[in-house]
Amino acid sequence: MAYVLGFIYADGNIIYTKRHTWFWSLQITDIDILEEIKKTINSSHIISKKKKYDNQKQTYRFQIGSKDMCKDLIHLGLTERKSKTILLPEISKKYFPHFLRGYFDGDGGVWVGLKNKQRKNAVYAISTSFTSGSREFLVSLKNTLVKYGLMGGSLVKKKRGFDLKYSINDSLILYKIMYNDGSPLFLKRKKEKFQNYIKMRL
Repeated sequence: MAYVLGFIYADGNIIYTKRHTWFWSLQITDIDILEEIKKTINSSHIISKKKKYDNQKQTYRFQIGSKDMCKDLIHLGLTERKSKTILLPEISKKYFPHFLRGYFDGDGGVWVGLKNKQRKNAVYAISTSFTSGSREFLVSLKNTLVKYGLMGGSLVKKKRGFDLKYSINDSLILYKIMYNDGSPLFLKRKKEKFQNYIKMRL
């Protein structure tokens, strides 16, 4: 459930309608992880296909109408139009890696490739990033990750929001934090990028 909370923090929405009903939803392109989230919360709700335009990727929506669940999420720090206002919730050390992985799968990225291509000392590198419209959220996340051994991390302002970026050594520590617990909840394509990089280094 900590993973699901992290994913909702990244990619979820809470909606209060004019009919005074509450919904929370996820809308993403990866149907496999939506199926896993649905299974984790023991839901029978349908995952629907969104209408596709031109060359857009197919997206899927998982939506649950539940006032109680929305109240719980609000209590944990989520609100409507949360992107610029979220703060890092209090998560115990036991569950933080799951929350982190959930947030990373929703609003994180991993890049693998050559740095300094034009020079003789080109380096095969990896970098990771977390994105948010809330600077405070990323500052708190950076401070928390220091406790797990990450020593770097740079906060970068974008046109919309901020990125918290990590280079090679910290990225490898992040891999251990997020994937060493054997949980089946993760986006395969992101984990595989880490694994492929590690294999190339051996």
